[in-house]
Amino acid sequence: MRAAVAREFGKPLEFDDRVVPLPHGFEALVRVEYTGVCHTDLHAVGGDWPVKPALPFVPGHEGVGRVVAVGHEVTSLKVGDRVGNAWLWSACGECEYCTSGRETLCPVQRNSGYTVDGSFQDYMLVDSRYAARIPESLDPARVAPILCAGVTVYKGLKTTGARPGQWVVVSGIGGLGHLAVEYAVAMGLDVVAVDVADSKLVLARELGATFTVNAAKTDAAAEIQREIGGAHGVLVTAPSEAAVAQAVRMARRGGTISLVGLPSGTFPVSVFDTVLNGLTIKGSIVGTRGDLAEALDLAARGKVHATVTKHPFADVNRVLDDMRDGRILGRVVLELAGDLAREEAGYPTRQFANA
Repeated sequence: MRAAVAREFGKPLEFDDRVVPLPHGFEALVRVEYTGVCHTDLHAVGGDWPVKPALPFVPGHEGVGRVVAVGHEVTSLKVGDRVGNAWLWSACGECEYCTSGRETLCPVQRNSGYTVDGSFQDYMLVDSRYAARIPESLDPARVAPILCAGVTVYKGLKTTGARPGQWVVVSGIGGLGHLAVEYAVAMGLDVVAVDVADSKLVLARELGATFTVNAAKTDAAAEIQREIGGAHGVLVTAPSEAAVAQAVRMARRGGTISLVGLPSGTFPVSVFDTVLNGLTIKGSIVGTRGDLAEALDLAARGKVHATVTKHPFADVNRVLDDMRDGRILGRVVLELAGDLAREEAGYPTRQFANA
């Protein structure tokens, strides 16, 4: 099978011909049809974060496909089911975080495309207990970004505590932010979209934003304070330190700033203003299996439609370059299912009793 492998940080991915793995225990083997490309993949390949993946590794955590084989302990999946991998590949299930509904904080969690080989390959392994169940009604290409971008912004919006009829700012209308606009509208929130590209703000208006602000042309925080008195919630999806610092000034008194974008470095916060205005600043890390099920349900009910562009799998490095340079509108999805010459390749689709 083909696999796009990171062998050296900051270098293009290399294509390998690998042996298709066998699933063990609770694992299921999935033939990947589509996989989204996330900004996290770009950070992983670049080795940008303090905790780096071990080289070599296969990125990708928005993969969608069909189960073709299962390990002997699997009871919740069967051959033919459509599933996806998510950032949270697995967790211990026993720590205080897992047992209190905060499994994304598990200190020994494993992550798709980072600590476990991900979906940038023809076949991937998933943990059947954590794999996303994909409704058959959903387009597999358009649902792929929901597995990370969608659930991340959905959970981030919930973290702001904003209620229907209240204002929320979505800062950064990229792969995450354009979905955040749709989820916010579906949740009954009034949306202000902030970006530095007019094309992305046009998309935000098409998706339901009440009004938009180009932060490259005006003081976005001042305009938002002037127009609506500040937002009840601010969701920062942009991987920018400046955007995080600016977000604090966009909130109204008592507001909550939820951070999901992950720029490297730090950002300045005025302790005086934070205390005086009763602000809350929270980090929100993807979402639990329950959050993902809710995010997928909203998509299945037609409330959310990811804006995607399809590319052949062979274009993965060009897509990463476009993402690095800010040339992507919405989300890019790589297509892996179109090469009929490798379809199934005679791979057995039975349960592995001894796997």
